[in-house]
Amino acid sequence: MTAPPITTFRLSVFPSFCLSVLAALVSSCVTNPATGERQLSLVSEQEEIAMGDQTAKSTRATIGDYPDSAVQHYVRTLGARLAATTERPGLPWSFEVIDDPEVNAFAAPGGKIFVTRGILPYLDSEAELAGVLGHECGHVTARHTAQQVTRQQLFGLGLAAGSILSSGIASAAGGIQQGLAVLFLSYSRGNEAQADELGFRYMRRARYDPREMSDVFRVLERVGQLSGGGKVPTWAATHPAPEDRLAKAEQRVAAVPADSLKGTLVNRDAYLRAIDGMVFGANPRQGYFEGTRFLHPDLRFRFDFPSGWKTENRPDAVVAASPRGDAIIQLSLGGRDTPDALLQKFAAQQGVETVSGGQSTVNGMAGATAEFRVKDSQGNAVAGRVLYLSYEGTTYQLLGYATAARYDDYAAQVRQSLRSFDRLTDPAALGRQPLHLRLVRIGSAMTIEEFQRQYPSPVKLEVIAALNGVEPGGTLRAGTMVKRVQ
Repeated sequence: MTAPPITTFRLSVFPSFCLSVLAALVSSCVTNPATGERQLSLVSEQEEIAMGDQTAKSTRATIGDYPDSAVQHYVRTLGARLAATTERPGLPWSFEVIDDPEVNAFAAPGGKIFVTRGILPYLDSEAELAGVLGHECGHVTARHTAQQVTRQQLFGLGLAAGSILSSGIASAAGGIQQGLAVLFLSYSRGNEAQADELGFRYMRRARYDPREMSDVFRVLERVGQLSGGGKVPTWAATHPAPEDRLAKAEQRVAAVPADSLKGTLVNRDAYLRAIDGMVFGANPRQGYFEGTRFLHPDLRFRFDFPSGWKTENRPDAVVAASPRGDAIIQLSLGGRDTPDALLQKFAAQQGVETVSGGQSTVNGMAGATAEFRVKDSQGNAVAGRVLYLSYEGTTYQLLGYATAARYDDYAAQVRQSLRSFDRLTDPAALGRQPLHLRLVRIGSAMTIEEFQRQYPSPVKLEVIAALNGVEPGGTLRAGTMVKRVQ
């Protein structure tokens, strides 16, 4: 329904209502301590903190922290140093490395900052990491998420992430938790530029060399080129182009008196020692694909998705979408309860109607299965099949669904895929190990090509060059520590 034009509302008709709304909006205007701007905000600081706490809880539950206490301590200590220089030092700041191979970093409101393990190998100094963390601190101090939530509230758009499933089924399917919804509120380019400026400010206050931030933008551009088609890495996906940010960063440095840059911190060797040995790229111990077959060495199972479907290994589930995007098959941890008990809980959810079901055995494993239908409050209908299987003390949930109108077209593929769950016995698959970042101190200057020949890595030369901040054909200086992958 199209909203009526503004001219249909007359102040003379609803004077008390309009004046009360105006008064509320005026009282909600505050001066931001970081930017000096007057901002309309319907979100209090305590509400920011509560949103951040929920987002952090959901992030840890769905992705998980990187299990290296030394790396966590290093990032946490650096982050605390930067946070103390901001205009909002009293927030309950936290800084964590999450176990995600994507090149990414993000901020939740209230001072919750996350960097992925995937971005750390591509940074080359403590000052570069300070630039990334400072940028994310800028989003918090400028209250960018609070502004986005205010806009959502003013226009009545809500925060819920879209799903073709009802909220009950989405939860049962291991979908995105509500606490992560704020991460789907994209920042504007103006927000990103402002966060860059604030990050520059915090780097200087903490005595880090702001010239190092230029190298961050250069490596982002390189990583984007490596991903194919000029696609930027996740951290830059909603940001201005890295080359534009590089130009602005260099302009900011040029405006700073040269004497003030003397003695600023870079701490390259300390940073490299901190990340030496980190897992690099996707960790096969957390599961990996061979075509559309998914293998999990630690949990010792394999599972086949239909040929031609687009697959993704998420922290909380393994998912495949049909070529047309109108059907989903998903595998996730169901819990410790028996298959029968979990199936009963699934069927008891509001709006869920089980069409048929009962006990089932798949490759010698006890299970329970049912076909179901769900209709949400808007009348959208979903049909599918759920299967719970007990294996080595854990019950897995295997779920296939589509819009009710299309489910019959996929029912056979769903049944075949769900019944493919089996034990993983291949010794090669069971023994597959992740790649790790390693450091080598070279005694003499050499090209990156010579380094790759002398210290070979199982990744492309272009990746090794990007990790070390040089172009193919570039020269590595004698005596420096150089990154390789083993």
